[in-house]
Amino acid sequence: MTTLPDLLEAHVGAGTLPGAVGLVTRGDQVEVAAVGAQDTGDGAPMARDSIFRVASITKSVTAAALLILVEEGRIALDDPVGMWLPEVGKPVVVRTPVSQVDAVVPADRPITVFDVPASQAGYGFASDFTLPAVQELFTVQRDGRLPSNLPPADEWMAALGRIPLLYQPGAAWLYDTCSVLRGVLISRVTGLPLPQFLAERIFGPLGMVDTGFEVPAAKRGRFTSFYRPCDDGSLELADGPDGEWSSLPALPLGNGGPASTADDWLAFCRMLLAGGVAADGRRVLSAGSVAHRRSGPRSAATVPRPLLPCRANGLPRD
Repeated sequence: MTTLPDLLEAHVGAGTLPGAVGLVTRGDQVEVAAVGAQDTGDGAPMARDSIFRVASITKSVTAAALLILVEEGRIALDDPVGMWLPEVGKPVVVRTPVSQVDAVVPADRPITVFDVPASQAGYGFASDFTLPAVQELFTVQRDGRLPSNLPPADEWMAALGRIPLLYQPGAAWLYDTCSVLRGVLISRVTGLPLPQFLAERIFGPLGMVDTGFEVPAAKRGRFTSFYRPCDDGSLELADGPDGEWSSLPALPLGNGGPASTADDWLAFCRMLLAGGVAADGRRVLSAGSVAHRRSGPRSAATVPRPLLPCRANGLPRD
């Protein structure tokens, strides 16, 4: 029988990564394995509390944060996002996905709050990266694995607003860009930096003590290095413990900003499994919002009104 350490050792032994931490849980039973090292040199051995850049895992966290705002009535699913993101308040759309970026038509309707967590705002990456609108998006949405590639949120939003949508709002699921929009939207609705809001409403209540957009000096001995694969199969250092995550980024990314540990991520997942309740009994997210997350993208019109509020003429409706 293949064990968790065996599974991780196979990847480390093949040289695809210097080390790994794996955690599997069922009920109260938790199995953890840590193999290899935190870097390819003579660094510390990988441990259960090693800190990693968690990349797209962030998307689940910012989706939960946005639903908190919906629950509180600070934002509604059918609100146009232009109320907070005026840069994309009056979007245009390329005539067809293969059209050039100057061949555009007005959007059929505004982008709504629902479109953002559903990744249906019309911005994002399709499977065909050669499409002109996708190529144009690459000039704005550069590699978020290195946060210094990106400007402050207002500057980024201004650049995004000049790019046409690939599809009409609500017409297609597209990858990634909506998760960045989600982070900016949360910050503008709350008036707080995204790292602060997540710390106060999710990381703190869940006891995710090692999760954040910045790794302080006292914790960098546990912070793993980030590598890119080379054509010859070797690993090239892309960012070390004292690099990109040693200070807060200009644009805290809703699609891949924080660093975290296996146990911190377990705390978030257990909250979802418990219907939105933290280990200490505090409610972080309503059971209805958790159910909505599990159901997958639908449309704002199909979400039960008692579950997540929408507005008509600017007023809550039930």
